[in-house]
Amino acid sequence: MPQTKRTLTGVLSGLAGLVGLSIVAGVLVTATVTPVFAVTGAAATQSIDLFEGLPSNLKVDRPMQPTTIYSKDANGNDQVMARFYDQNRIPVTLQQVAPVLIDALLASEDKNFYSHGGIDLTGTLKAVVGNASGSSSGGGSSISQQYVKNVLLQECEKGVPLNDPKRDDKLNQCWLDAASAVGSKGIARKLQEIRYATAIEKQYSKNDILIGYLNLVNFGGTTYGIEAAAQRYFSVSASQLNAVQAATLVGMVQNPNAFRIDLSTPTICDDKGENCENSPEDGFKDTLVRRNYVLSRMHTLGKITDEQYKADKAEPITPAIKAPSSGCGDAGGNAYFCQYVKATLENDGSLDTALGPVKDRADKLLRGGLNVYTTLSAPMQGAALQAMADHTTPTIPGMDFGAAAVTIDPKTGRILALAQNTGFTEEQTDTATSGLTSIVYGADSAHGGGIGFSVGSTYKIFTLIDWLEKGHSVRETLAAPVKNYTMKCGTNTMSTDTPIKNFQNQSGYTGTPMQFTRDSLNSGFLAMASKLDLCEINQVAQRMGVHLGDGGSVTDQNVPFDVLGSKNIAALDMASAYAAVANNGTRCAPHAIDKITGPDGSDIPLPPTSCTEVIKPDVAATAAYALQGVMASGGTGSRANPDDGTALIGKTGTHESVQTMLVDSSTAATTAVWVGQAQGDADIYDFYSHDVNVPDIRYGLSRQITAAADELFPGGAFPDPSQSLLKQSYTNLPNVVGMTVDQAKQTLADAGFSVSVGAAVSSNLPTDQVAQQDPGAGQAATGATVTISPSNGQGATVPNVVGMTMGDAANALKQAGFQAAKGTCTQGNGDDSGTVSATVPGAGTPAAKGSSVTLNYVTKNCKG
Repeated sequence: MPQTKRTLTGVLSGLAGLVGLSIVAGVLVTATVTPVFAVTGAAATQSIDLFEGLPSNLKVDRPMQPTTIYSKDANGNDQVMARFYDQNRIPVTLQQVAPVLIDALLASEDKNFYSHGGIDLTGTLKAVVGNASGSSSGGGSSISQQYVKNVLLQECEKGVPLNDPKRDDKLNQCWLDAASAVGSKGIARKLQEIRYATAIEKQYSKNDILIGYLNLVNFGGTTYGIEAAAQRYFSVSASQLNAVQAATLVGMVQNPNAFRIDLSTPTICDDKGENCENSPEDGFKDTLVRRNYVLSRMHTLGKITDEQYKADKAEPITPAIKAPSSGCGDAGGNAYFCQYVKATLENDGSLDTALGPVKDRADKLLRGGLNVYTTLSAPMQGAALQAMADHTTPTIPGMDFGAAAVTIDPKTGRILALAQNTGFTEEQTDTATSGLTSIVYGADSAHGGGIGFSVGSTYKIFTLIDWLEKGHSVRETLAAPVKNYTMKCGTNTMSTDTPIKNFQNQSGYTGTPMQFTRDSLNSGFLAMASKLDLCEINQVAQRMGVHLGDGGSVTDQNVPFDVLGSKNIAALDMASAYAAVANNGTRCAPHAIDKITGPDGSDIPLPPTSCTEVIKPDVAATAAYALQGVMASGGTGSRANPDDGTALIGKTGTHESVQTMLVDSSTAATTAVWVGQAQGDADIYDFYSHDVNVPDIRYGLSRQITAAADELFPGGAFPDPSQSLLKQSYTNLPNVVGMTVDQAKQTLADAGFSVSVGAAVSSNLPTDQVAQQDPGAGQAATGATVTISPSNGQGATVPNVVGMTMGDAANALKQAGFQAAKGTCTQGNGDDSGTVSATVPGAGTPAAKGSSVTLNYVTKNCKG
């Protein structure tokens, strides 16, 4: 028959039928630690051969460690912002552990640790005999064996995905397999532990094994390692533990979840879930018994005196529980920035090389032991939080009120501050009434935010930039009445369908993009867009790094309302676009992480900061020139200007009386503020009163934050605008006199001019024809408004009577339908009655029939 593969457990079970499990196990244990013994017999030989064939190379990987996020304090020192973990572990060195803890551990668990070769022979023999009879599930292990057990347990736990629906069951099975198997499985586990333990004693020093164990072992719940345990249960460091505390913690490792002292309910019950004990009410009865056993072992071995033992044994268990830092909720006012960083670690595809694929990031965050150093500026963040507290509240009755502010460095893209009006919570709650949420209002969905908010007129920057890139001047004149506007998108033509109103129902006017930008005139930007391509305007936004809050492209849908900012976009994206203008056309992608190191402190290489020229410097400079008008006196953003002498660009935005935004920037700091309805469509102007003035909150909020930014990060002057984009352009103005009014309108529009129809004037032309135009044909300012005046049909043309005698001229005028009137006489060589030198109106001029034409004349003697 062919030989079948047999497992260790199977072989042991078979041998047990011959000589008994306890004898076999005893032979194997004895053989490993007493090679000089003469061990004979078939069973012994097979057992020893099998043992020698067991794996001996234990792979000791780094244990699961928390990820820690840091920020700089006001003095530039790193401070912990938040920690994330599956197992709360804080690795320490042996020198950072109180000696009394080492004494307690060795006295109770392995008094011969420093003298044996990895195996406690007596204890192990006792344990395997108990396992053989099914009467024991643990004990009898040296520190080296317990270290091995915990290494194997850790590896098993690592293999259970965080999102596994049966995670708890599988983790429990890991524990049972590593520590509680009985019978042949228990012996197999013990033998493998022995094999590994003897091997690691040759690979590592005793001290390495000891501190490895102390950093690895569980102390109940998610508390792992001696440092986390000391902090959790007694609010001290491991180096500060006293004998009573040390004995308590050492006693817990035998059954950590049963002996834990941080719960208000009992931890130990009988098989029926009854007769429960070990709680504060009974003084943690079972833990106390275990602690006193440890103290007794310390006393027996001379680690504590008689007096100490009596005093310590009389002490009750008095925990000083300290909740471990876990998640962004512990980051205080920095919670939303923390949430942004967390989402970056979990979702940012650019970190694939550094942190692995996105699908594995949650595991990396909770188990990878990363140290994440962020871009947050403590002074700037403090100023933003203070401004948020001064100008907003978490809730406003009747609406789902929200506000967010973000400040970035335009030259690097580093996020310097991110503040929000709400309090942070991971729990599901009604934000409108509680003022609590985990959503980062200033960010997109990939970075902890929602779908973004309609950004209103702040989106007009992209029409302005496209206008300049097409060679238009900011001083070009356009007519911008309130009307339906038609624009193209590629080969498609679309209309606004209904007239778009201006803010506060302002009337449109004929003006320049400089004026339209300063006043945020909707009709002005629609007039500009009607001369451009809507698709290309959205492409400018995309090129400048803007995308929808849900991750979609701003070019996926193109409608005329895009010009006015109907798309849902994160405030951070808008800040980044304006920062590109402030940075001479170069956009540096916003980022919140400066550096990441691994658990060993070594740098994890990150992708370099992405800084790309998205608009030409001359276009950026000219756009900045126009946008400075917004923040200057008379501009829509002037109320947000701290007037500290810093040059600022900016833009305001309002959408459908639901959202407001304001973005401003110096050359050194860009701030975007959003205030509005977080959900729903309540009209914020319903909350416009002396107590709650929602639409105007953005001004004071932005002014206070910008003032701090100007002080902390002084800005300079913006580059001079391009003269070619400032000049007044001229176009040949055609002559439309004599055309019908409709023909004249079309001719002038085709030439790029706006048309105004004036009152009818006297002319001999038919009433549907243009009798006058102003300005007249020739060179005129591009986009200028040309006023055309139709004929009233009651006019005639003044005949040319210059050179005639006064009598002949009067007759000629009478025949043409006019009356003659004597005008100014000039003495000269004319006819005695006078020779006509000029007429008013002049020859060829249309005039009403029956009106007078003045005749100026020359004669020899004016006095006569």
